[in-house]
Amino acid sequence: MNCTQVRELLPDLAAGMNIDKGTEDVQTHISSCSACAAKLQGFRQTMALLDQWQAPDPGPYFDTRLGARIREEIARPATGWLPWLRRPALAASLAVAVVAGALVVSNRAILFPGSAEKLAIRIPVPGVPAEPGTAVGDLQALEKHDLYADFDVLDELRVQNDVTANP
Repeated sequence: MNCTQVRELLPDLAAGMNIDKGTEDVQTHISSCSACAAKLQGFRQTMALLDQWQAPDPGPYFDTRLGARIREEIARPATGWLPWLRRPALAASLAVAVVAGALVVSNRAILFPGSAEKLAIRIPVPGVPAEPGTAVGDLQALEKHDLYADFDVLDELRVQNDVTANP
């Protein structure tokens, strides 16, 4: 067994529980691994301290005081937004507002005609001219002119040696 598998079983070993998964292998590993043996010793010390701990006595009037405190909390007026949702009129109006918002979103083409075309993304189709002013339309216009097709002026420019194009 390795340390990870043994460390999963150490709390059960420290508590004195029976382990069905290879008890001999676990004991062999603990005797050979000082880190796991130290962890087991630490768990045993913790369990011994927990066994010595005594729960404090709540006192003779604990139940009376607890009942009074619960009645005070129940009588206190509720604050926050959750109590408002418990009122039927407010809950109904909130439900109507949510439904109205959903209807507006789902039927925006009917309520606001023409706005869908402005928001639509147009995918260029090969062979179909694109609208001028768009990136595809401008590239198509540049490809049609002979002046721009054979534009070798930039190739003839001399580049300064001390300037890099991509710093």
